[in-house]
Amino acid sequence: MTLSNSRRLLVLAVAVLLLGGLAAALVLRSASRDDKPSAGGPTVAAGAVTLTRPGSLAFLNGGQGPHRGAVASVPADAPESGRTASELTCQRFYAAAGTGVCLRSTPGALAQDNKALIVDSELRTLRSFPLAGTPSRARVSPSGRFAAWTVFVSGESYGAAFFSTRTAIVDTRTGKLEANLEEFAIDMDGREHRAQDVNFWGVTFSKDDDTFYATVSTGGETHLVKGSISGRSVKTLAKNVECPSLSPDETRIAYKKRVRAGASLWREHVMDLGTLREHALAEKRSVDDQAAWLDDRTLAYGLPTDGAADSTDLWTVPADGSGTPRLLAPGAASPARLG
Repeated sequence: MTLSNSRRLLVLAVAVLLLGGLAAALVLRSASRDDKPSAGGPTVAAGAVTLTRPGSLAFLNGGQGPHRGAVASVPADAPESGRTASELTCQRFYAAAGTGVCLRSTPGALAQDNKALIVDSELRTLRSFPLAGTPSRARVSPSGRFAAWTVFVSGESYGAAFFSTRTAIVDTRTGKLEANLEEFAIDMDGREHRAQDVNFWGVTFSKDDDTFYATVSTGGETHLVKGSISGRSVKTLAKNVECPSLSPDETRIAYKKRVRAGASLWREHVMDLGTLREHALAEKRSVDDQAAWLDDRTLAYGLPTDGAADSTDLWTVPADGSGTPRLLAPGAASPARLG
């Protein structure tokens, strides 16, 4: 090896070391920034989160800091108060009757590393199921017996031109899994419907531990369907309904309605299940979320935080179409009223 070549190798080695050191410093700087609470953000402290505590609101903490992504809780009547954050982190979360479902996804990881966790009232894992894609929607039945989740198998948005979902329902007591609702029989306008382009998403449960509602997409249209877990079947009820959410009194469905064909623009609506009449809510911004009922009069949903691409805030709006949207909790997602 000549002296000239030796010098070139030395310079190259030094350059590699410098670049590696710079990359490590950037990673550490980013991690340090993520571990520090943002100025003016909500106060978050580690503690025990219990899913059976009456009068509490659970959600995923989205504020910067060491508890980002953790299941957290606040008093439902004081959502601006300090947050108690658990050790459980999720990408999507929901809870009812002391049972929770936590969808976990590691950025850059293989699909088989994504999991759905069924947790008890103390957030201890009871069961774990592999996810076929990126977490999107999660729900638990009012009794806590059933849990459902939707993932993107391909695509990352309901506004994308092409995407594919996979929706599952599990009996949290027995572990019996309906891994793909696309295997359920579909009654569309009185006729059996079969097609390769069927996608299900956004399950919401009735109190009877059998009936559920969801969105089915096929033939370029979305449909509200009413289904039976035991009957492994669904029936279409109405068109242009996405991400339904059943009211506590089970008389209405809240949902997002596409307001412009081919565009990712939705308006929150509520439909009376007895008459199928609908009305728009006061929220006029585009909501891409499965709203949650805080009570029979109020809905909560997530919207992107202004100036932050990777954060959402929780808002509320009256279910009867009156009033104005109100900020519920900044830097938060996946709300669930407990107790």
